Parts: sequence; structure tokens; C-alpha cells
Amino acid sequence: MTIPGVDTTLPVVRELPAPGSYLCGLTYDGEVFWHSDQEAGEIYALDPATGAVVRTLSCRRVRADLTVGGGALCQVGGRPKRILLIDPTNGEVLAEREVRPPSGRLCGVETSGVMMWMGLRGPSVVQLRDVETMTVRREFAVPGTPSGLTVAGDVVIYADFEAALLRAVDGRDGRLLGEALVDGRPVGLTWDGALVWYADFAGRRLAAVRLPDLLATEAFLGEGDGQRGADRPAPGSAV
Repeated sequence: MTIPGVDTTLPVVRELPAPGSYLCGLTYDGEVFWHSDQEAGEIYALDPATGAVVRTLSCRRVRADLTVGGGALCQVGGRPKRILLIDPTNGEVLAEREVRPPSGRLCGVETSGVMMWMGLRGPSVVQLRDVETMTVRREFAVPGTPSGLTVAGDVVIYADFEAALLRAVDGRDGRLLGEALVDGRPVGLTWDGALVWYADFAGRRLAAVRLPDLLATEAFLGEGDGQRGADRPAPGSAV
């Protein structure tokens, strides 16, 4: 697919197989990747070197991205969507955090200390919320339709499934810092301290790209028409 104004496709520098077929969330806790699959209703701990499954948790309410914080997995799940706090040792749901107003808009999440970044669609925004109260502390409109989301310092990176893009924005003011095509259809995202990993829904794999490659596209921004990608449902987008 050709995206007007975007002619850079980020090179994949690493990849790992995904265990399921309906890829959703992805996060890294410093030791393993955690990856959720909606169709299987499971969350997997994956060896970051080989992609081998080292633990499987049952979670029939998986609906989109996940992150890790406060010793728990934070999975977007349920109807309407909310944050499920899950024990990573046995899959027990420890608590739930309602994301108001209730809806199916929430797709991407990443914890940052006592705060949580979120990507929502319809309209498309990135928010920073208090983890305990889910109060919105910061919000800015973003282009495209966010799916997965991650954070590297002050840079918020989000996936756009429909457009097969990654975008980077400044977490302080929402300024667009870069956008580029990726191979496949990106959903969940995570940052492992060196690479940006995305769950490729089409390729059934986890793929990694370099953040500097994405940020290097900033010089070419503004050349397109602002309408990118086909208007069709994405995984995790149902209300």
C-alpha cells in the first residue's frame, strides 16, 4: 500500500515468532516480553532471545494492548474496555481500573511510573493518566488511528494498524517527531531500551526497528495530505 507523503519503510533489524494468530498487546518487563492474543484468550511470557513461550496465562477478556507496572500486567480488556491488573505468576485478575467515559476507544497503553500513557481512537488522542485514579493529566490530538503505544523517555511511539505506520510524538506537547511505514500491520508496541518492537498482526511475528530511524523522518514531515491509510476496522477497535 502506498501512503501519500510517506516513502520511508523502517528496516526490521530483529524478529521473533508469535505463538498465536490474533496478536494484540506487547510489553517488556526487563526480563521477558509479554504478549497477548485475543483469539486464544491468553497472555504469553516470551524469551527475548528466541521467542520461546516460557509461561502462559489464561485471560479470556483480552481486547488490545498491555503493559506492566506495579508488579502487575495491565491488560486492556473487557466490554467496555478497562485496565485489568493481572498477577504475572498465575493470571489472577487482582483489580480493574475503569477508563472513563466507558467505551471501546482505548487501544494502546504504557506505564511510566505512577502514570499511564494511553492511545485512543474516535477521535484519535494520546493521553497521560494517573494510574490509581485514571484521571487525565495531559491530552493531545494525534494523526491517524492509534493501536499499540510505547514510550522511550519523552518520546511516545504509537502504531497505526490501518496505515501500517509507526508515529513518534513529543510526550510534552504532542508535536509529531517522525512517521514511517513498517513491514506488516503493527498492533502492540514496546521499547526494550534499545529497539522498538511491534506485534505484526499480518506476519504473526514480533518485529524490531530502530528508534533513530523513525526520528530521522522528521525532516520529511508535512509533505503528505494528512489522510493516511484505508478506513477499515483494526484489531481491538470494536466499541
